[in-house]
Amino acid sequence: MKLKTALLLTSEGQANHELAVPLRQILEPHFNVEICTAQSEEGLASPFFIEAIRDSETAVMFLAVDQSRLDSTMTIVDTVRRESRVPLVLIIEAGKPDQVFELAKDVCDDFVTLPLKAGEVLARAWRLVGQAQPASRLRSVSLTWPERRGLIGESATFLTQVERISQIAKLKANVLLTGETGTGKELYARAIHYSSLRARQPFMPVNCGAIPADLVENELFGHERGAFTSAVSLQTGLIEEANGGTLFLDEIDCLPVLAQVKLLRFLQEKEYRPLGSPKMRQANVRVIAASNANLEEAVGHGKVRQDLFYRLNIISITLPPLRERKEDIPLLAHHFLAKYGRECEKELCGFSREALHLLMVYHWPGNVRELEHAIERASVLCNGRRIEVDDLLLSNTGLDRRGESLQEAKAKEIARFEKNYIQGVLSVCKGNITHAAQVAQKNRRAFWQLIQKHDIDVARFKAS
Repeated sequence: MKLKTALLLTSEGQANHELAVPLRQILEPHFNVEICTAQSEEGLASPFFIEAIRDSETAVMFLAVDQSRLDSTMTIVDTVRRESRVPLVLIIEAGKPDQVFELAKDVCDDFVTLPLKAGEVLARAWRLVGQAQPASRLRSVSLTWPERRGLIGESATFLTQVERISQIAKLKANVLLTGETGTGKELYARAIHYSSLRARQPFMPVNCGAIPADLVENELFGHERGAFTSAVSLQTGLIEEANGGTLFLDEIDCLPVLAQVKLLRFLQEKEYRPLGSPKMRQANVRVIAASNANLEEAVGHGKVRQDLFYRLNIISITLPPLRERKEDIPLLAHHFLAKYGRECEKELCGFSREALHLLMVYHWPGNVRELEHAIERASVLCNGRRIEVDDLLLSNTGLDRRGESLQEAKAKEIARFEKNYIQGVLSVCKGNITHAAQVAQKNRRAFWQLIQKHDIDVARFKAS
């Protein structure tokens, strides 16, 4: 039985209507195709469009991007994300500006470029249909796409914090984000910025730990010409560059104490003085600070000033570690697989059951960032269309053994060691089983049985 797909088109672009014909010819042998107009004459979402994307039989949607009407495209994407969880594919002309590809990367599931090729369109459609989750398992969150860009997850713990974004964005108060490294503090800060009235103004991220202590004040506040020996020209500080927007201070606990004093004055009065300047300046900047350290302990140790901590800690958000939202791991893993599959120019269709199990039992000390790097590495190393356990080079120290007995954990470690050892010997001996058995000091038959036990492809080492 064929599934149904909805083609979403802007009402104003004639070229988009003409594009529907070849796209329909590609899809119709495999899908029940429907075409609907995304917007009414008034520029609002048409009732038929809303009904179509809510249809329980809709499996995948396509939307042609009209570069001359990019705002209209964003409005349509916003509506789709608010009303439906059905996968969305953008159709983009090759060579379009980066902002269109950023839109595709952040808020859509995939994209294809013109001219349309049947193999590319169908491969993406079937992959997304295969990865789609039943709507009953997803919790709906009524947030627009800027509020959730880059923030992926459906667990209750995660959504509790995501749902606060729209409320925080309306306020002017400073925000303090805490959580372990890799939990997405900068993404959360960006979501607050792009959901606020400051969205069209700069978002300026600063890693306080990456700036040398003697240059922090200069970076934040800038300097006048002649302020010091090497100051041959005026330099604008990050606060002035962020004027009207948001200044994101990551690793705030690494800020030198003297710089903390001057930052505190700016937070209180919205005034600052560039180095070498006789005049105070003002800037309308919202400050969002972040740290993966315990700031209350840092205050007790004198590393962070108490008055600065209280000034920053007006609105406090703690982002949960990945081990506390494990139900989000498959969703995140498939998202990163789609992203790096495109970058590697591979048609990757998913994970084996064993690989997905390994992702679930791993402790993820580096959280979402570590997961992303693991999937990127696996996407490069895998030889097939599916990620296998051997492609996931995860540290043994991160494996969650709490649900296993000592015997089970020991057996898994022995099996892992055996397989890695045999593969190493075969690699050195270029796939020659007789020589590899001699190196391992095993008879050839017993060594061959170990190869079969661990399902090792010997031909792979002969080719290398």
